[in-house]
Amino acid sequence: MHKTYRRFSTEFKLQLVEAYLAGEGSIKGLANRAGLDHSLLHYWIGKYRAGELSLDVAREETMLEAEQKIAALERKVGQLTMELELLRKGLIAVPALNNARSSIISGPTASASKEDVA
Repeated sequence: MHKTYRRFSTEFKLQLVEAYLAGEGSIKGLANRAGLDHSLLHYWIGKYRAGELSLDVAREETMLEAEQKIAALERKVGQLTMELELLRKGLIAVPALNNARSSIISGPTASASKEDVA
């Protein structure tokens, strides 16, 4: 059986952790109201106290994801640029066949078959 995991925003996590730290409820009570298991809220509180749960950390994670996406796109642009250059060089280097019309999409026109000639 495939288990799906929910993802929660850093803002949501901080809201619950700060509500607990402000004395607005118990871990179990806040977790139940949010529809979470209390152990998850306890884990978030531990991360908060260790300095691993803050908006700055969330921004850093977002920046890291964006940088990885940019790097992947830059690699793709480089690959496509190289392919385009190879295609351009290949098209320039191919001599025209008997002054026949040629298309970059379909290539040169087909020559007549033996049945057409006879």
